[in-house]
Amino acid sequence: MCPLALFLLLLTLLCREEEKSVMRDERVCPLHFQLNGVPLAIDVSPEQTLLTVLRQDLHAWEVKEGCGKGDCGSCAVLIDGEVRLACLVLAVQVEQHTITTVRGLGDVDAPHMQGLHPLQQAFIQYGAAQCGFCTPGMLMTAQALLEGNPHPTRAEIREALAGNLCRCTGYQAIVDAIEAVSKRGTSVERAEDTLKFSEARKEQVRR
Repeated sequence: MCPLALFLLLLTLLCREEEKSVMRDERVCPLHFQLNGVPLAIDVSPEQTLLTVLRQDLHAWEVKEGCGKGDCGSCAVLIDGEVRLACLVLAVQVEQHTITTVRGLGDVDAPHMQGLHPLQQAFIQYGAAQCGFCTPGMLMTAQALLEGNPHPTRAEIREALAGNLCRCTGYQAIVDAIEAVSKRGTSVERAEDTLKFSEARKEQVRR
């Protein structure tokens, strides 16, 4: 192929890519939804997943990106109270819906953990979080479970967590924490006691 023909071919390909880029930019969808109680309005592309929008556009990094194909459960969020995997949901599907991430469970800025959700406190108390990567998804799944079934059996807890993978804890402490919350309902131990228990447990592990 002569240089001129090659140049014209490359120029044609570049023009086509530019046209595709323009077309993608024109395919913008306005999206309205609530994130942790805050009304939002943003523009998204039709192919964007909810996970991408939450992390890249809204900087909701508490929603973890794991496998990206619905196998690990790390990106679990609540959509209108129902647990869903953000990597499998298109952003345009949440129009006029309510999204809750782990940050929406409790007030992380409250002093001495007093604003934490009972599940969050129990995870600390029972040592249910180690590396912490899977913890947000675990908490959202647990919240959805207890909302629908306030007093599940241990077997039901394990079944609910079947889609949430953890490489650290062996699940025992996670099940213990969720079971403890189900037994004491909305009442939680004082945050100071929780901290003391957690520190004592860490010291035992170090020894």
